Amino acid sequence: MKMKQKSKKWPTFLAFLLILTLMTACSSNDIKDDVEEKVITVTDMLGRKVEIPQDADQFVNVGVGALRLYTYVAPLDQLVGIEKKETEGQTGVPYSVMNQSIFESLPIIGQGGPTGTADPEQILTVAPDVIFNTYAMDAASADELQEKTGIPVVVLSYGENGGIFNQEILDSLRLIGIITGEEEHAEEVVAILKEYEADLTTRTSQIKEEDKPTVYIGALGNKGPQGIESTQGDYSLTNILQVNNVVDQTGKKGSLMIDKEQLLTWDPEYIFIDLDGYQIVQKDYEKNTAFYQSLTAFKNDHVHVQLPFILLRTNVETAIADAYYMGTVLYPQEFKDIDPEKKADEIYTKLLGKPFYEQMVQDYSEFGKFKTQE
Repeated sequence: MKMKQKSKKWPTFLAFLLILTLMTACSSNDIKDDVEEKVITVTDMLGRKVEIPQDADQFVNVGVGALRLYTYVAPLDQLVGIEKKETEGQTGVPYSVMNQSIFESLPIIGQGGPTGTADPEQILTVAPDVIFNTYAMDAASADELQEKTGIPVVVLSYGENGGIFNQEILDSLRLIGIITGEEEHAEEVVAILKEYEADLTTRTSQIKEEDKPTVYIGALGNKGPQGIESTQGDYSLTNILQVNNVVDQTGKKGSLMIDKEQLLTWDPEYIFIDLDGYQIVQKDYEKNTAFYQSLTAFKNDHVHVQLPFILLRTNVETAIADAYYMGTVLYPQEFKDIDPEKKADEIYTKLLGKPFYEQMVQDYSEFGKFKTQE
């Protein structure tokens, strides 16, 4: 009997399946790799791992101070929406005043401001690639906004007590740089801040402890203008200049209100009045002249003013300008080469692109001594 020859079709079919499987596997891996190449993972200021589109180029900022940090680093033409509070021309807030025409042209994505919250529905109407956020104080809040919008939420931070050289600020600037493709510019901004920090520190590093003056900072803004009783412990400017802030004797940090009589006990050698509450102090001086004139700083004409910088969080550039002015008052020899007004405009220009000191003078007053009402 003649044996039937085995068909060769089956092995051929198996080979075809094997090749098809390998091709499909390779194609799947290629797709997976392609997707992975278009996503980067960053760690935000709450320690959250957030996946960001690698080619992200549309952004919004929600929360007080988020837009300021963005403005230091990234192009404004990549903003696709803005909170209403940012369009209201905030006096004493340089980044806002300088860019009002741009901000006013953008779609509104929420109310904003100290009492505002992120509005997911309005954010979705402008479809940003990334939401920068300073509202979220915990991971759950940030995750909730991310889940509601389906858009990556990256939390930024100013750190504690509004410090002007806080590591959290530097890290936030770098984070913005990575996400917006402005890493080089972000590093330049960080380098500028570190340079000012090093300069201020070096100028005061050799001052002996017994030669450091006692200082009080009054009328600091705290949810609006305040009188001389409003102050801060662990204050960033007195810290960087290594002077004795009498409020630190309380052991408290951040904003606080003192009993005005406490000033008589502390009796600091120098007092600085924040221009945000300047008129309040002037009026109080007229009513209680005897009290003020019983203070050593007032008797010796050692009462000066500083530009307000705690407005919608810390205006870093104004704070640094204040630090240099304060240095010229407290340590004239160490700061003899500094013209405070020129230094202020140098700082504004480096961080925001143009001078701004004259605008602050128009809105408040120039650097100088406290003046009673005329």
